[in-house]
Amino acid sequence: MKRAMSTPDHKLSREERLAAKLRENLRRRKSQAKAQQEAKPGKGEAGLPKGDSKS
Repeated sequence: MKRAMSTPDHKLSREERLAAKLRENLRRRKSQAKAQQEAKPGKGEAGLPKGDSKS
């Protein structure tokens, strides 16, 4: 049985909707990361050591 939803037109619109959601999510995550960086000035790379950590 074939579904009406599997037509190329529907797939294209679904892909466009998903792409739009991904772009929206990326913008939201970027703004959240920026807000976190502004809230914690001077922290930099979350306290990671800069030198080699060979034991």
